[in-house]
Amino acid sequence: MAFLDNNNILILEKEGQVRLVSNGMLQEQPVLQIPVDSKNERGLLGIAVLKNNDTASPSSSGGGGGGGSDTSVIVFLYFTEQGEDELRNRVYKYSWNGGSLVGPSLILDLPAGPGTNHQGGKLVIGPDGYLYGVIGELQREGQLQNIQGGPTPDDSGVIFRVNPQDGSAASDNPFQGDALNRYIAYGVRNSFGMTFDPITGILWNTENGEESYDEINVAEGGFNTGWKAVMGPVSRAGISENDLVQFPGSNYADPVFSWVESFGITDIEFLNSQQLGQRYVNNIFVGDITQGNLYFFEVNENRNGLMFNAQNNPGLSDLVADTEEESSSVILGTGFGGISDIETGPDGFLYVLTFDRETGDGNLYRVTSSAQ
Repeated sequence: MAFLDNNNILILEKEGQVRLVSNGMLQEQPVLQIPVDSKNERGLLGIAVLKNNDTASPSSSGGGGGGGSDTSVIVFLYFTEQGEDELRNRVYKYSWNGGSLVGPSLILDLPAGPGTNHQGGKLVIGPDGYLYGVIGELQREGQLQNIQGGPTPDDSGVIFRVNPQDGSAASDNPFQGDALNRYIAYGVRNSFGMTFDPITGILWNTENGEESYDEINVAEGGFNTGWKAVMGPVSRAGISENDLVQFPGSNYADPVFSWVESFGITDIEFLNSQQLGQRYVNNIFVGDITQGNLYFFEVNENRNGLMFNAQNNPGLSDLVADTEEESSSVILGTGFGGISDIETGPDGFLYVLTFDRETGDGNLYRVTSSAQ
């Protein structure tokens, strides 16, 4: 989901519909219908909104318009589309004209296979005005998946940082050369969550493990998150950082938190608001897709990791939830169904979007009070 303004929210449906919630009401007709391949984890997967009054963009992505069109709002969509010869994951930008999305322009053309899962899709606009997007590893095994001597970089398992105007690489990205220069991170198995710390401007992301070790990471520039060699702390993987594929400018770091049991961790959000109380201001909410849990974490003083209370979170000093009890200690709310997105609304409250994988139904929740 993405907020257009105080009263209007765009919500994606995986089969290709973009829906509008206006003044709390889901409008009957979609504002855009896109033909997509929605097999398994493919489909209409990501959205971000860039407004001309946002933090300065690296280049103008708006334009003139008439007939009441509001071209000051640009909407980016990530979806799986049939290309001339093969399926591709593509990012298009559109203008919002007040009632529909118009004028699509292709800015990123990415692989969509061979795997039908691990497509990624999360998009965010950074405080620097650049567009950030994540794509999973698509079951590929190359250098970007830390396979020594594997195939060269191929746009899989990475986080992109690109100019929202045309998809070109940001000039100060950490990697050099045409094969790498759009990336700020690699070694990503699959991710459904990215967000920026509103205080430091640093990117955080979530990542799903294969059978264990879902992660929360601080994804600073050049980050190698470790897959396919490691998930969770490297000390538990029986290898060292030297076993990873290391591109010039890369760095490995352990996750700031991980779960031994994989719950399908999805989105991550800093609540940049005081509406739920001082404890929650600029701290982190995380969701999962299988349990319907909403997790809460407090950031440490240096804002480079998480802080745990020895009384309320016994056993988490190693930053790993090894048991059900340890995992339960960071759960704030339950019963949401599968959580697919979490956002701070313009009103300062927390919005939680859900998706039931069995029925295909979803709900949008507005959290206006907090558990103490």
